[in-house]
Amino acid sequence: MTKEISELSNNIEYIYKENQNTPRMALCLNFSINKAEKIPGIYSLMSRLLLQGTKKYNSEQLANEFEKYAIDFSSELFPNYIRLKFVCLNEDFSKAVELINEVLTNSTFDEFEKERLKLKGEITAELDSPRVKALDAYYNEMFENHYYGNTMTKVAKNLDSITKEEVIDAYKYILNNSKKALAIVGALKKDEVISEIEKTFGKLPNSIDNNFEIEKPELKKAKEVTNIKSDLNQAHIIKGWQVPSNGEKDYPSLVLLNIILGACGLSSRLFLELRDKKGLAYVVRSTYETYKLTGNFMIYIATEPNNIEISLKGFDEEIEKIKTIPVSEKELDDAKNNLIGKCAFLEETNIQQACTYAKYGALGLGFDFTETMKEQAQKVTPNDILDCAQRLFNEKSVISIIKP
Repeated sequence: MTKEISELSNNIEYIYKENQNTPRMALCLNFSINKAEKIPGIYSLMSRLLLQGTKKYNSEQLANEFEKYAIDFSSELFPNYIRLKFVCLNEDFSKAVELINEVLTNSTFDEFEKERLKLKGEITAELDSPRVKALDAYYNEMFENHYYGNTMTKVAKNLDSITKEEVIDAYKYILNNSKKALAIVGALKKDEVISEIEKTFGKLPNSIDNNFEIEKPELKKAKEVTNIKSDLNQAHIIKGWQVPSNGEKDYPSLVLLNIILGACGLSSRLFLELRDKKGLAYVVRSTYETYKLTGNFMIYIATEPNNIEISLKGFDEEIEKIKTIPVSEKELDDAKNNLIGKCAFLEETNIQQACTYAKYGALGLGFDFTETMKEQAQKVTPNDILDCAQRLFNEKSVISIIKP
């Protein structure tokens, strides 16, 4: 297993990891998003349309090419980057690179109206889920008037006002003004792989760093939003805080705090206290999400409607405990072991490894950020957790509830 980090001639940083005796090659190419979209929904449409036809292939022909060579290709949108990735058989790597390069350089965006209608329908279907609706309202309040708050509801409201030209302009801007990070993982020899890459991706516009224009969001006060859905038999409750992101001093403590509080299933505090002891819910967990400029730490529970107040009180009690009583060395060690296990589980396959490398590369944290984070996490003490919780779990929170 060898790993090498270098640059293409156009400053695109890449990592190549050779995993011998694996039958499939994996590639992930990320483009950073450095500027808020002009209208909510532009980026969503853009990432979908990249798969819907090029100058050489219409959408059906493109799909047939991927199918013929058994290439699993996708384009995905995240708040801070767009990800294009593929998995293919070793012998079809050149063809897969050729096709992804065709998509990047010659997409026509011709199926604009069709994709707009499909996206509308998918959003409507997703928002029928009470949990998704509660989350949508939560993000709208947490990141009010900010790009990170461009929720599905906002996108749906704005889709009809977006033009094809605006989508094409946005794509051109990202292509020309993004930090690009490339990760390739598989069994082929690096020299033959990079020669293919240099002939294609090496001719893309230069990778550009330090032109990030999205401002850091700030939650200035506590907020609460309640929605009613008549056909529910459960209430869905979310409470969260804005916290530091990856790469910041508190990041390793927050990762471990999340595991202890609610992200490790049956043994987490929220599960033991609110589900097992109090019988409030079947589902209760915490989540720690990171963005380029901020993080979002939230607790979620699905419970009986008459348990809303007692559930919120249960949230507060568990937060108060972690703010006032140091976690035990054993609980912290268990969380550290859980983190190492999770990282290993999330990097089992070539494509998982490629996606992890490219994500942190595009965010400017370095391809090996996972290893750095694991090392930092091993140094976290019970007092670090206590201090982190005391500073960050403050009165500036967002509560989102959906109930019958």
